[in-house]
Amino acid sequence: MPSPRYIRVFKAWIGLVLLAITGIEVLLGSMWLDHTRATPLPVPTGGFVVGRSTYVWSDVTQSELMAPQPGTKRELFVWIWYPTAPQPQSRPVDDYLPTPWLSAEEDQRGKLINEFLTRDLSRVRTHSYRDAEISPQLRSYPVIFIRAGLSGLVTNYTSLAEDLASHGYVVVGFDAPYRSSVVVFPDGIVIARTPGNNADLVSGAEQERLATNLVQAWSSDMSFALDRLEQLNASDPSGRFLGRLDMQKVGVFGHSLGGATALQFCHDDSRCKAAIDMDGAPLGPVIAEGVTQPFMVLLSEHGQGGDTDAEGRQVGDNIRAIYNRLPSDQRLWITIHGANHFVFSDDGAMFKSPLLMRALRMVGILPLDGRRQIEITAHYISAFFDVYLRGRLFRHSKLSRDIRRWNLPVEHF
Repeated sequence: MPSPRYIRVFKAWIGLVLLAITGIEVLLGSMWLDHTRATPLPVPTGGFVVGRSTYVWSDVTQSELMAPQPGTKRELFVWIWYPTAPQPQSRPVDDYLPTPWLSAEEDQRGKLINEFLTRDLSRVRTHSYRDAEISPQLRSYPVIFIRAGLSGLVTNYTSLAEDLASHGYVVVGFDAPYRSSVVVFPDGIVIARTPGNNADLVSGAEQERLATNLVQAWSSDMSFALDRLEQLNASDPSGRFLGRLDMQKVGVFGHSLGGATALQFCHDDSRCKAAIDMDGAPLGPVIAEGVTQPFMVLLSEHGQGGDTDAEGRQVGDNIRAIYNRLPSDQRLWITIHGANHFVFSDDGAMFKSPLLMRALRMVGILPLDGRRQIEITAHYISAFFDVYLRGRLFRHSKLSRDIRRWNLPVEHF
């Protein structure tokens, strides 16, 4: 017969197991219920209302080099956010993703992520009006390219795109078949990323080679998209963008692999006038040759090159190699304390239940609130382009005052 002490220990163990199971059930239940809540994106901080239009651009002169079949034509699905005039209250804002894209993206992400780890994308509320007329307030507006991380959809950065458009910029992003997680064309054709373009499936030198090829492909796409924007500016059939794009003021920003692409694009195409790399490791010839345009690096603490491992130190050295070539008045280095690499996107606005948020903070994964990280990032993006595309006065002393006034968790040099 078991001893009383053994029985007490056994009961205590059973109690702990039941408590753990109950805790998991409560957390999963909270996350599932939270999945059904409407999620408004951060409100844009600029003075313009925001419009959004989409295009499909095909290139008859260049094949898609990253397609599984040789000779596949290059096609881009293009998203454009831009300043518009105030809209009637009765007019609804645009969907975060069109319905066919929602279904395709949910198929890619799987049930666990869809129902427990993220918000329902159909309930995400944007601030963009579909196909509204461009604002007549200014004669023309600077153009900014935005590039997502790895295979992420450009719409994952809607918060940053809308905020920049509200400050008087035309923001252009695009997704590409076989490289983006999924692309859905107007005729219903769905094309997902191919395994051969998934850098997460390889490692070491093979991963770096693939990532470098992807960066070069995205950079080439930007140059093609810039050609099409010039055509749109000269002869837009809808008249929406006719003569409204300031093609002499073109900038680019990107996150992670998109940050590497931003740098490479400015290296490759002299029409690019300013670049921002958000937590991206540079790749390709830009490391050795640098850029001549103004450049800002915006980093999480993990991405600032202070890692103890050799790979992290090399990334930091590569960023500094580009940064140090530029004059002090043509460069800016910002580190956001407590920022997480994966929260520069809309994920920062769509984290799940408060229980999960507290758990992430307890283990140090998310020290800084996700919406706060987006707010800080958006502030520096618009401030940087205001200076280097619009020529507005800017001094590091003013930046220091902003940091103190808003209690921003950042440092700069």
